[in-house]
Amino acid sequence: MNVIIILVCLFVALVILIPLLEKYQSKMGLEGAAKYSKYIWPLVMGSLVIQLIYVLMN
Repeated sequence: MNVIIILVCLFVALVILIPLLEKYQSKMGLEGAAKYSKYIWPLVMGSLVIQLIYVLMN
């Protein structure tokens, strides 16, 4: 059940993020994208830690 919830959350995030990225891509350019890319790995690691804690608590 948890896997389904995670997949739904990821799908919703992609549905929201893809149009936003397409809308602001021309304004941002590669320099702006590189500036935000440094936040991706900490967010991924944070979500993995939270999920691990959630699984260990149940």
